[in-house]
Amino acid sequence: MSTLDPGRLEEAQDVEAADPGGMLRQVASSAAQIREARRAAVEAGVAALAEDGRPRAVVVTGMGGSGISGDVLAAVCGLGCPVPVTTVRGYRLPGWVGAADLVIAVSCSGTTEETLEVAAQAARRGCRLLCVGGAGSPLADLAARSRGVFVPVRSVGQPRSTLWGLTVPLLVAARALNLTDVPDAVLESTAARLEDVAHRCRPDSEPFVNPAKRIALDLAGDVPLVWGSSPLAETAAYRMCCQLNENAKYPAVYGGLPEADHNQVMAFDGFFARGAAPSGPSDLDDFFRDRSEDAEHGLHLVVLRDTEEHPQTAKRRAASVEMARDRGVAVTEILAEGDHPLERIATMIALADYVTVYLAITLGVDPTPVPAIQELKARIA
Repeated sequence: MSTLDPGRLEEAQDVEAADPGGMLRQVASSAAQIREARRAAVEAGVAALAEDGRPRAVVVTGMGGSGISGDVLAAVCGLGCPVPVTTVRGYRLPGWVGAADLVIAVSCSGTTEETLEVAAQAARRGCRLLCVGGAGSPLADLAARSRGVFVPVRSVGQPRSTLWGLTVPLLVAARALNLTDVPDAVLESTAARLEDVAHRCRPDSEPFVNPAKRIALDLAGDVPLVWGSSPLAETAAYRMCCQLNENAKYPAVYGGLPEADHNQVMAFDGFFARGAAPSGPSDLDDFFRDRSEDAEHGLHLVVLRDTEEHPQTAKRRAASVEMARDRGVAVTEILAEGDHPLERIATMIALADYVTVYLAITLGVDPTPVPAIQELKARIA
């Protein structure tokens, strides 16, 4: 059984000992992944996908840490994208998908059964096919047999840690198809921002100056309700919840504004709310407080704030945060950095990734292995 011990985050050697699988090193490789994946996509000839013109739709198929790449692609392309971008998580390709569409199959291992099944269906229907995954894998073989484009990806460990290695080839393909504007300069500036986040969140940075450690300590024991303030931020919120699940083995709920104000906001008045906030400054704002003496844990609102919000959504966000605090619900805000949508979503995801790993460590949980997932696979094999 895991136990909360904030002291586990104090010393770099203790952090390293609690992370035997090197999840922090995997997260820190994000900038390098962007640069390497761009080269791999160009060398694989992704630009050739544009020879037949713009597709009617882009359908990404993938599961878990690989499937999130499709969500990031859709978020970066945004509402102005001239064609729909959707992600299929399952065994069946929608009936409307056909030869006029581009199907992108993403599997870090290249062996994910759902992804292989959908990719095979796409090939039989004559779809344009782009496959991204492990070299020498069944997915690579399928791409070769179907005359699709295959981009090999070097896994840095876990699929969820190889997010940018899996996502950048999709962005390069979308750029070639004129679906979004992600020039090499933006890829490089995003990599530089991820390096900056890695420096601020490094293991030898003390908790009171390390934003990821600080947020992890504040979240420990609470029930995270993670909201995004834009479609872009909502994708980052979903990613954070998945990372809380896999890295920290921790439950979480995600949502996006304005929709969350029509349902999830009611949790502020429910079982997990702490009740009315005390008058005056809250002890929860004191980093140096003794967390073992905190009030009973409850709901914790985490707001991922995009710099580009609809004006009404910005009002809703501010009002929601105020309502949460009025009810004694803890609130943490993570701000996007940068101008380009890719920079903004990447910086939110990066900080949140570190938070989830440090939360695992402070709870005494190894962030790397996913035994329940492996057991489930074995049971259905």
